[in-house]
Amino acid sequence: MAIPESVINEIKYRNDIENVIAPYVNLKRRGKNLVGLCPFHNEKTPSFTVYPENGSFYCFGCGAGGDVFSFVKLIENLDYIEAIKLLAEKSGVVIPQDGYDDSMQRLKNTIFEINRESARFYHEYLMSPDGKWALDYLISRGLTVNTIKHFGLGAAPDSWDMLLNHLKSKGFKIADMLQANVIAKSRNDSYYDRFKKRVMFPIINIRGKVIGFSGRAMPGEDKSGGKYVNTSDTPVYKKSENLFGMNYAKNHCEERIILVEGNMDVISLHQAGFKNTVAALGTSFTSEQAKLLSRYTKEIVLTLDADAAGQKAVKRAGEILKDTGLDVRVIVVPDGKDPDEFIKKHGSVRFSALLDGAVSEIEYKLLMAVEGIDTNSDDGRLQYLSRAASIIAQSNDIMTRDLYIGRMSDKYGVSRTALESKVNELRKNAHKTREKKEIAEIITPKFTKDDINPEKRTNIKATNAEETVIAVLLQHPDMFDTAFDTLKPDDMFTSLNRRIYLKLCECIQSGRELDISYFGDELSSAEMGYLVSLANSEKGNKNAKTVLKDSIKVILDERLQKNSGDVKNMSNDDWAENLKKLIENKKKGNK
Repeated sequence: MAIPESVINEIKYRNDIENVIAPYVNLKRRGKNLVGLCPFHNEKTPSFTVYPENGSFYCFGCGAGGDVFSFVKLIENLDYIEAIKLLAEKSGVVIPQDGYDDSMQRLKNTIFEINRESARFYHEYLMSPDGKWALDYLISRGLTVNTIKHFGLGAAPDSWDMLLNHLKSKGFKIADMLQANVIAKSRNDSYYDRFKKRVMFPIINIRGKVIGFSGRAMPGEDKSGGKYVNTSDTPVYKKSENLFGMNYAKNHCEERIILVEGNMDVISLHQAGFKNTVAALGTSFTSEQAKLLSRYTKEIVLTLDADAAGQKAVKRAGEILKDTGLDVRVIVVPDGKDPDEFIKKHGSVRFSALLDGAVSEIEYKLLMAVEGIDTNSDDGRLQYLSRAASIIAQSNDIMTRDLYIGRMSDKYGVSRTALESKVNELRKNAHKTREKKEIAEIITPKFTKDDINPEKRTNIKATNAEETVIAVLLQHPDMFDTAFDTLKPDDMFTSLNRRIYLKLCECIQSGRELDISYFGDELSSAEMGYLVSLANSEKGNKNAKTVLKDSIKVILDERLQKNSGDVKNMSNDDWAENLKKLIENKKKGNK
């Protein structure tokens, strides 16, 4: 029986994994995850982990894992479909008896169409005589017509229903417009345009689809709704997972990405030639946005305001970015100006010089740590040096520590030995804390992944690369096109990974939302555990774009060697055909 994807998603939505597991396992929070004693094998040290972020669980002791349906299947001794039915019954969801229902995907496609038509409407209005007020504003901000067209900027009319009527004329339904959040519903059950008399910035994802809008109020206008009004989260848009300008920046950011605060900063910098610039979307910087950045670049330059809010933003962004493996540098735009203002006044050459002079995150922290301290007094110097020692101790690079210990000791008149001892003491204490935590978390598995995928023993190198490819795609499905253009399912060495990769291909190519539940009826309990371990591993977290490319190359190189070793047993025709494939694979691997 094929249960519609939309129904499965509804059942999962109504059955939060933490709430389903809690009656069976005493869960305790550990960071963003939860841990407890596994209900599927006897243990004294908790090795059972729940990942609320993606609705999965995994036991590092016995290898059990999966989604909420997998848990019910194992704990109640049911098959996968029966587990779905049980949770559906508990949560009052009716499962249709026949036919596949892809209503959720149809809704997403409709929202994309509504967003595209709305963006076209806003842009055409901006370029019309009626939109001159908004066009004049954008040009007064230094934007050229080419830039305005490049970013698809637009304007929302000073009207409550012009977009609504336009979309109705195109055949779109009110319910779908509401889902897209381009219209809203009043208390008296009438409908009106979500954006009114605002300059409109379409938000475009890395695949080039319009997923939402950001509307800026005109100077002097009533800003009761806020200077910026942004699309709320919809089935196609999550503001915490996207970055304004990333659709363009991703093609110009191999070395670095510039992170700024506002949409206008992004557009001005792009126009000035800095096409590697992005901004967060109506929210503080998030770990999801950091992961997105880490797929495309090596270095992040933060260009945030020098005021207290800007310093706080730098500190938060730095904390989030430190786990991505990216180099983080900071520039402070002089005179408290934002990048847009600075470029207008001083030009791109001066801004380029600012970028070249960007300081490391540690240097920025040291500069900011002096605030509020009188370093002319002995007490003040000691207070500052204590702060400085804590900052320096956070660096794991011995040369970096040595450099700043030397600078601080020379500048503030304290012996190098004393400051170095303080830094080492802080690092030693931090190391002990980490060590205790790591020891507490060490769990010896009852069986290894080889028991689930025994073919791994035949080529560990290639299989590790296969696992990495799967992990990256599970965490970053938007990289699928890059992978599939180069790596086909038949290139996989192990049958388990081949099955999983083939299923991944089917899911993404069909346009369905990638979810662990998609594999539930295809994989055994042990195989589901293996899949979840990959989905929550660190394999796909850092430098995902490079890691994916390198892993594919390893698989193709290993395949090349294996095929070359079989040449002796080939006929002339087979040899010629194999040579052709080897050349093609070699080209793919070198792309």
